[in-house]
Amino acid sequence: MAEPGLPSQENPLPFSGLVGFDIGTSECSVAVSNGSQVTLLKNRINQKFTKSFVTFKDQATSSGVTRPLSDDLEMLSGDTVFNMKRLIGRVDTDPVVRASKYLPFLVQTLDIGVRPYIAAFVNFVWRATTPEEALAKLLVDLKLMTETHLKGPIKGVVLTVPVSFSRFQQARLERACGMAGFPTIRTMPEPTAVALLYAQQQQKASQKSMGSGSEKIALIFNMGAGFCDVAVTATGGGKPEIKALAGSTIGGEDLLQNMMRHLLPDFENTFKSRGFKEIQSMALLRVAAQNAIHQLSYLTGTEVDVDLGDGLKVYKVVDRAKFEEVNKEVFEKCESLVFQCLHEAKVEAENVNDVIIVGGCSYIPKVKNLVTNICKVTEVYSDIKPLEGAVCGAAIQGAITSGIIDPLGKLDSSKIHATPLAIGIRADGNKFVTIMPRSTTLPARKGLLFTTIHDNQTEALIVVYEGEEGKQPEENHLLGYFKIMGIPPALKGVPGISVHMDLDTSNKLGVLTAVAMPGTHQAAVPVMQVRMPMVDDAHGWCAEGLNKTFGDTMDLVTFKRGIN
Repeated sequence: MAEPGLPSQENPLPFSGLVGFDIGTSECSVAVSNGSQVTLLKNRINQKFTKSFVTFKDQATSSGVTRPLSDDLEMLSGDTVFNMKRLIGRVDTDPVVRASKYLPFLVQTLDIGVRPYIAAFVNFVWRATTPEEALAKLLVDLKLMTETHLKGPIKGVVLTVPVSFSRFQQARLERACGMAGFPTIRTMPEPTAVALLYAQQQQKASQKSMGSGSEKIALIFNMGAGFCDVAVTATGGGKPEIKALAGSTIGGEDLLQNMMRHLLPDFENTFKSRGFKEIQSMALLRVAAQNAIHQLSYLTGTEVDVDLGDGLKVYKVVDRAKFEEVNKEVFEKCESLVFQCLHEAKVEAENVNDVIIVGGCSYIPKVKNLVTNICKVTEVYSDIKPLEGAVCGAAIQGAITSGIIDPLGKLDSSKIHATPLAIGIRADGNKFVTIMPRSTTLPARKGLLFTTIHDNQTEALIVVYEGEEGKQPEENHLLGYFKIMGIPPALKGVPGISVHMDLDTSNKLGVLTAVAMPGTHQAAVPVMQVRMPMVDDAHGWCAEGLNKTFGDTMDLVTFKRGIN
């Protein structure tokens, strides 16, 4: 018998203790796999997808798992926080955080490079918490729901994350899981999880047709409420490989806020104050804009008529063309991600066999059209449900990690994991010098050789960043730094300082350095002072502090590209 209030699952699966979690910006889901079959678990109202929100009432809290909503306005009443995934691990100077100030709850910032706080309006008082603490409350309820269904404890989760998620954001997400009482066994980019599900489906199709499973190229486009990801994968003979990954922080939330600004041009001034009336008005406008976007997915035009209170009314007729014009920059960014991913994968658009479109924005006609037009196809791959692809792939990875064998044959996932962002150091005059390129198949080890820029330079500062090639270091994510001491005095350009980066199969990073002098076969052993900053230490301050403290006195320049 199922727990009272929880529906029983139709086909309970053998439980290995590892589950797949897809914690989306707007919705979350849980799945478990026995190797060949994946089952999504249902919540108390018999739904596979749960709204990602937490409501504060007096001293008690509830979430989308335990408290179904009667309508969207109930979630926008001020005492409920959401979008935690989009805020987690960011600092208050981040553009995404600044844009979140127009949500119907309070996003508290100091604009000095520290993490933001979010606050719900409870009994006319703001009640503050952090994004990870709010997310942990939701995860506690998800954990209880999962363990009740599976009649056993969760040993760990495979967690899907956006491609653009930095290691700080992943660490914060994993911390929220830890606060909820379960460990994260692996994080994997959302399109990588979809690629794993696609590979399993291709393997099954090959088995049924008794074929050899010739290689197929698929482009995966994933756009949800908070992020947009693209991947190119090659699959053949049960051996999927990620050719390239690309990602951005654009998503459905940007489409929604752009529509709200179109409906109410004086949007910023109207919601400058954060009283209860303003929250109510913002909620009404948000629901109206949200409904209009949904209607434009199957209608060419729609009418928006909403009374925001205090004599402020909005009436507009919006057609699909105007919606696309209002969001022109968002869609152009989507297109650039697709082109970028194809270019980095060295795949021509006409060679793509399948186009897979997933995520909450997959129903928007412009999203489908822009991807299919680029890839020159008329239909998208239909065997993966748009909202289930990522969580099903995560569940399959959980089964593989547990050692569960698929009766149709083992799925080789050794080449499906790749680093989603480039990793490098600050060098060559405050430039981001890539050592580990994006989309490098894991595990991997790569290195570059650097040298000093000053005569008799005996120290070097290694500052490690993660992000996009071509950007300045301060535009990327600072991962950490350490100082090398004891470099033998010599003319500039003489000492060779090698910097190697190691990534294991779970994307754990190690940075190794060695110093060598010409004519010697042994590396000098430097003394390293290691300091890995956290967001709590003021991430933005840390990078600025390094520049102020050391300037270019311990900088390096590239000696040659690559190390044998």
